Amino acid sequence: MAFDGFVISNLLYELNEKLVGGRIVKISQPEKDELVITIKNYDQYKLFLSASAGLPLIYLTEQSKQNPLNAPNFCMLLRKHLNSARILSITQPDFERIIQFEIEHLDEMGDLRKKYLIVEIMGKHSNIIFCDEEFTVIDSIKHISSFVSSVREVLPGRKYFIPKTMEKLDPTIISFDEFKNQVMSKPMSIGKALYSTLTGISPLLANEICYRSSIDSEASTASLSEDLTYHLFQNFIRVMEVTKSKEYTPNIVYRGKEPVEFSSIPLTCYQSADGYEERDYDSISGVLEDFYASKNTVTRIRQKSADLRKIVANAIERESKKYDLQKKQLLDTEKKDKYKVYGELLTTYGYQAAPGDKSITVLNYYTNEDLDIPLNPEISALENAKAYFERYSKLKRTYEALSKLIVETEEDLKHLDSIRTSLDIAIAENDLVQLKEELIEYGYIKRHFVRGDGKQSGKNGNKQKKTKITSKPFHYLSSDGYHMYVGKNNYQNDELTFDFAIGNDWWFHAKGIAGSHVVVKSNGDELPDRVFEEAGSLAAYYSKGRENEKVEIDYTEKKNVKKPSKGKPGFVVYYTNYSLIAIPDISSLTLVSD
Repeated sequence: MAFDGFVISNLLYELNEKLVGGRIVKISQPEKDELVITIKNYDQYKLFLSASAGLPLIYLTEQSKQNPLNAPNFCMLLRKHLNSARILSITQPDFERIIQFEIEHLDEMGDLRKKYLIVEIMGKHSNIIFCDEEFTVIDSIKHISSFVSSVREVLPGRKYFIPKTMEKLDPTIISFDEFKNQVMSKPMSIGKALYSTLTGISPLLANEICYRSSIDSEASTASLSEDLTYHLFQNFIRVMEVTKSKEYTPNIVYRGKEPVEFSSIPLTCYQSADGYEERDYDSISGVLEDFYASKNTVTRIRQKSADLRKIVANAIERESKKYDLQKKQLLDTEKKDKYKVYGELLTTYGYQAAPGDKSITVLNYYTNEDLDIPLNPEISALENAKAYFERYSKLKRTYEALSKLIVETEEDLKHLDSIRTSLDIAIAENDLVQLKEELIEYGYIKRHFVRGDGKQSGKNGNKQKKTKITSKPFHYLSSDGYHMYVGKNNYQNDELTFDFAIGNDWWFHAKGIAGSHVVVKSNGDELPDRVFEEAGSLAAYYSKGRENEKVEIDYTEKKNVKKPSKGKPGFVVYYTNYSLIAIPDISSLTLVSD
């Protein structure tokens, strides 16, 4: 995947066609490093911008995102200056991964002023920067001080400039002599020479240029003759000509249902590869939205669930240490039965001990062997027997208490493991809300208190009301038309199994590991074998074993699944079950949008 200068040139062409001359009618900031700008230009367009370190993006979208109740300061600043402003031009300086919006607006005095909104797509250094007409930074979505970067500060009042950390050549104006002497003269692989020396060229594009030239991108530049160098240059120029002719071909390469690469030109390096399919799109924005939408969602959910993950990880670590200590203490009680035997034998044979003896050897009638029993010479044999019985009773009480505590700790660890697995399959914020409620209910998170004035209070006040839960189970359709449901968390698992499913519906779960409950609505039918296989794949995929090649799945009719008294959410027992081996691959299944 390559959000490189070439793709940005395609995006620039698209944005210029649709946005230049348009007016900004709405600005929102759904996340701390995201903007959505609505532009009216005959039609209405929504421009999505993200400076996320993990997934920086910019494209036109039709999707809507929920906005915070109070707009962040950067958003308020942009609204102040850019509401009703007109976009004059959109440019890409030096084929860099930078898009620069030139914007005209009326100031407080009614005079026309220019501003610049600059989007830098540069991995962890990505940013959205707002400048005046002199390119002085007014503000940015991320503040970068000299403590963070020695190359460039991005702070209000500083001059904006494009950092030149490496002297690269502009691929749109390069000559053959420059290509030969400054690019292919580098002592490295041919592909690396292309993407490390030329601005905006990604490893993917470099590999494609080499493939079109029938040259191994991993071969050394030293292996190129002058003729081969010229042949490579000609194919390079043909690719770069697309940026001038604007004959872009936005596309995504799929392997099955999984998108693996995207580009603005046909990727011939995949066309002869088995299992790959290239799908063309009308716009590069459509490509970016389809390719990155799920990845962006997953990235955001991972970020938003980080605190919950830390809480769960800490709780698991704490419970694991407790479990290890309890098991060690349980080992210390193993001598209890020996002390009981000592007491019984001394009660029987104690008369044989002489005053002051430090031990006695007697016949152990349990094993029919002689046994040496240590004695306290300061007390009688019967008093020694009593002391051994007391030690036995104390260790027995400890054993019984520890055995109960160990079972409770094991259940707590299984419960926490199930929550951790649920965090792995969460796909939306409302999924996290339900998981947080479960952590609150079981004491892993303290529920905040709210005073009468709405402010948080440590002790006094009313408990904060529970957040309304809108998360729903996954809903799939089998190849034979049967409805299959997957719980996203323990509460949903209980609801699916005990409130939604009926007696002759089928229930599936990964054997012996944390995972979702899967319910197949049978409608009273005898299900085809393929339905069992597909439901098994769902149970495997939505479990702790999803990264394994195969997962063992237990399944039974719902009527055989029971909820233990006082059992934690999601915990069940079941009888008369069957087993199957499932592959955790659900790419062929249809997810239903309820």
